[in-house]
Amino acid sequence: MNQYDVTVIGSGPGGYVAAIRCAQLGLKTAIIEKYPTLGGTCLNVGCIPSKALLDSSEHYHNAHSVFQDHGIGLENLTVDMNRMIDRKAGVVKANVDGISYLMKKNKIDVITGVGSFIDKTHISIAPTAGGEAQQIETKNVIIATGSKPTVLPFIAQDKQRIITSTEALNIREVPRHMIVIGGGVIGLEMASVYARLGAKVSVVEFLDSLIPTMDRGLGKELKRVLGKIGIEFFLSHKVTGATREGDSVTVTALNPKGEEVKFEGDYCLVAVGRVPYTAGLNLEAAGIEMEERGRIKVDAHLQTNVPGIYAIGDVIRGAMLAHKAEEEGVFVAETIVGQKPHINYLLIPGVVYTWPEVAGVGYTEEQLKEQGKAYKIGSFPFKASGRARASGDTDGFVKVLADKTTDEILGVHMIGPRIADLIAEAVTAMEFRASAEDVARMSHSHPTYAEAMKEACLAATENRAIHM
Repeated sequence: MNQYDVTVIGSGPGGYVAAIRCAQLGLKTAIIEKYPTLGGTCLNVGCIPSKALLDSSEHYHNAHSVFQDHGIGLENLTVDMNRMIDRKAGVVKANVDGISYLMKKNKIDVITGVGSFIDKTHISIAPTAGGEAQQIETKNVIIATGSKPTVLPFIAQDKQRIITSTEALNIREVPRHMIVIGGGVIGLEMASVYARLGAKVSVVEFLDSLIPTMDRGLGKELKRVLGKIGIEFFLSHKVTGATREGDSVTVTALNPKGEEVKFEGDYCLVAVGRVPYTAGLNLEAAGIEMEERGRIKVDAHLQTNVPGIYAIGDVIRGAMLAHKAEEEGVFVAETIVGQKPHINYLLIPGVVYTWPEVAGVGYTEEQLKEQGKAYKIGSFPFKASGRARASGDTDGFVKVLADKTTDEILGVHMIGPRIADLIAEAVTAMEFRASAEDVARMSHSHPTYAEAMKEACLAATENRAIHM
């Protein structure tokens, strides 16, 4: 029986990063993955393939609708969905192969199969593609099995016409009318892909705003901008069912007045969130305690009630984000060897990869109001940015929330061009507890989108914005 210092179950961003850090720290490490490829949901059917399609669809949309503004004329523009999907698959393979290389480089044993607890120090691995079952002994275990799409019990998903985000990444035609149930991150990203390619898209959301976990101003602006590419939004609508007949799908919902309305299309994407995935782990055999919503209960060190067994990522509390799982993977690895790592969960940014992109970090304005915290706002619109005017990306803004007394930055919320990258400046500033004036006094190269961050901080500092 093979023996390890650490065994990681699940090879998504949390799992493979945890394994690498454990190996770097001199621990004999194994990683168990039930699928034939490493990388988990993120690399295979999540973050990476969705960004590949978002980029492809944005290129087409620009060629179709924006290039003429730049004096570029094109004729007979077409969409080759087979080639687009094949390119996406190539991007995924390159990333997955990269993870396999990193496992070999760091001398991590990769075991393919379904891992389950025999007891707290022994794990059984059932093969998924032939071969014999095996058992290993391990001093520590890191559970990183991720999440799966939430299923609505009153909707039968056939994964052909009534689909999840996984199937939405492999449609080899432009839908006639895609109905998206859910106005969160996943729903809006996939809605963007197909709306750009020419599909009619209707987003049906139960709440009264888009991306409801983020600053409300971002959702309001995103709704306005995505409406410009033809996406229709039906907020405060409670979906009651979805049925398929042939190639047609009918979604029923109750509008704000309680009246039944119907949406008819050829695809229905159910994107109402994700739930922790722990099926088959046999957690009971190890004595691991659970908490609400199917999550694994952990302490401040991300250790379960069983010493030596940890859990990270989507299976525990907190936002279901790949980079959150990565930080937790490093945190646990360093905890195991006796170091004192730290994670500030308030400063893990959230990002939506629509165009314009959306991101936020720290407290939202709604949270500050709820806390009774005295704050001030500095905001700067991209329509006043020289760089944004040059590229034609003038939608959106940067909003900075700062403590009214100390000027410390409490939250930064952005919607605009290249925001997914720009939010890192806000995270850096807040990690070092910078004030709005600190950032306002830093030189930002001109012309760049990042100048909007400086200007927003200037606006928060005695309303000193220069270009507004």
